[in-house]
Amino acid sequence: MLVSTSGLTRSRVRLMSVGIAILIAVVACGTGAVPAPPSAPDGLLVRQLTREVTDAGALMHLQELQKIADEHGGNRAAGTRGYEASVDYVVGVLHGAGFEVSTPTYEVSGDDDEDVPEIGRNVIGRTRSGDPGRVVLIGAHLDSVPDGPGIVDNGSGVASLLEIATRLGAEPSVQNQVQFAFFGHEETGVQGSTSYVENLSADDREKIKLYVNVDMVASPNGGYFVQGGKGSDPETAGPAGSAAIGQVLADLLATTGVRSPEITEFVGDDESPFIEAGIPVGGATNGDAKEKTAEQARAWGGQAGQVYDRCYHQVCDTIDNVNPAVLNNYLRALAGTIAHFATSVDELR
Repeated sequence: MLVSTSGLTRSRVRLMSVGIAILIAVVACGTGAVPAPPSAPDGLLVRQLTREVTDAGALMHLQELQKIADEHGGNRAAGTRGYEASVDYVVGVLHGAGFEVSTPTYEVSGDDDEDVPEIGRNVIGRTRSGDPGRVVLIGAHLDSVPDGPGIVDNGSGVASLLEIATRLGAEPSVQNQVQFAFFGHEETGVQGSTSYVENLSADDREKIKLYVNVDMVASPNGGYFVQGGKGSDPETAGPAGSAAIGQVLADLLATTGVRSPEITEFVGDDESPFIEAGIPVGGATNGDAKEKTAEQARAWGGQAGQVYDRCYHQVCDTIDNVNPAVLNNYLRALAGTIAHFATSVDELR
């Protein structure tokens, strides 16, 4: 996770009205409540996908990312062989699940004047079903910092996307195409996501109806934060419609047993170029180097007065740093969010 801000333009867009009551009813089946019969295809997929994703599946991907880091100098930083091996792993998983996969490249900006610029790679996986003119996009940054393997930051986001993608499948019964994005160079200025958005045609940008950013969702003392709609301008709140995405994600987190998830402002991660392009955004993050408050500890468990992640951007951000309970709650909420928006027949923006 990179914390930065930049000046962004205000854009007014509109997002669909969401059926929160239906979502809570169908997802509650995993909490012991009796679910209401689903009355629409989105209810069926929300229920199925939130049941099928597992933290065990995500942990399998995290173990592979740990292995990659161990075999490549202890990290998966962009521009290294560890990062390229991570790209190859993600591509292999998506190909194996039947997705259409591309690895768009981008030129990396830096402080040196090398004759041959560094070239970075993103990974984009697309379902083969759903309207490609109406895209529901979820993304996570694939790179770590040079100082560690980045298993929570942001292997946890990557593993969550891979688990959701493989359980969803490449040809789900959806109205809108679902895309999974894995961005490079987030830790050095959100360059991968910025390049991706900037290199899209105006028509292709318009096809993206919403973006959900996943950055750190398994910290040992993690909180439960959702982004979208909180703030005084699009830079911090997202364009119009972002609040609806955030509310869906927060409500689905609540169905997993999380008490009072907090909606917070965006801080300048991979969602920033989407905000600038006027695309509604939501985000999931469990906190990093700030301390958990006593009130948060009472609501969510964990240790008050201790940072959310003691290994943030450090060598100890390994598989042993992962909190499976936090990962499981976010994973199910994110799966339900994507399932809901993928099956919506309403206008998204």
